[in-house]
Amino acid sequence: MVKQLHALVEDTTAGDPSSGMRWTRKSTRTLAKALRRLGFRIGSTTVGRLLKAQKYSLRTNRKCLARTHEPERDRQFRYIIGQRRRFQKQGNPAVSIDTKKKEQVGLFKNPGRTWRRAPLDVWDHDFPSWGQGRGIPFGIYDTQRRTGFVVIGTSNETGAFVANALNIWWQKQGRQRHPHSRHWFLEADCGGGNNPRTWAWRWHLQQVANRWGVAITVAHYPPGASKWNPIEHRLFSHISNNWQGEPLKDYETMLNFIRHTTTTTGVRCRALLDTTNYPTKVKITADQKKQIRITRNRILPQWNYTVSPQPKRPTYS
Repeated sequence: MVKQLHALVEDTTAGDPSSGMRWTRKSTRTLAKALRRLGFRIGSTTVGRLLKAQKYSLRTNRKCLARTHEPERDRQFRYIIGQRRRFQKQGNPAVSIDTKKKEQVGLFKNPGRTWRRAPLDVWDHDFPSWGQGRGIPFGIYDTQRRTGFVVIGTSNETGAFVANALNIWWQKQGRQRHPHSRHWFLEADCGGGNNPRTWAWRWHLQQVANRWGVAITVAHYPPGASKWNPIEHRLFSHISNNWQGEPLKDYETMLNFIRHTTTTTGVRCRALLDTTNYPTKVKITADQKKQIRITRNRILPQWNYTVSPQPKRPTYS
């Protein structure tokens, strides 16, 4: 019987070469019917036990295939790890930044399930006009102190929004934890408001450096590799688990779910709301571009650079 079962699933099987685990897209009921047509008296439960004995398992799709593969990807990973350790050893902040998936705020269905006595009714359609707006959670995760800080924007994900989130983080949390630091290290992906190819990101990052008198070294993860950014699995995944199955009916609900996100390793998170309007397609002038003090690293300069603060001009009485 096992031989016949194996023949039925052979053409619809995928597997992991490391663990030996395999999976099939055919259901146990379908396989049981096929075996009964072959003369075996068997039910779907027994088919499930036989499949488990052969190292088959229920599986879902995994988003892990990239259309492009950067040849310098591993080199960039090694560079980021080295920089992170160096900044941590020096007592400087090494933080991972990213924007979480944008959420519709209102009585909308949120994927996932939660324990309750009765189902919670939500709107039958996801029309954005029915809600309060959208929430754009921008996160900052301190990789050494394992603390999270999230600023929820209500407008657009722009360089100005990201820069203001960094300002809020440093004012509310960062400078208390790193009071003597004059140099930051940021790990970021290559898209959104912190896209390294845009002048807007560089210009607004320069304003952050000027405001606090710090140099800011940035290392970007290669395209298609943003899931390796620590904030994704050390903070954002726990936030998603915390509010799964719960409608984000208003911004205060969204903030409370983030503030109450904790992990067994002691990660805690603060959250604030930013209702500022950030217009898109704002042009950076030629004079503004000249004011950006950016130094490209010799290692993969398209992803690695440092923005230095502009020297303060002397004042005369």
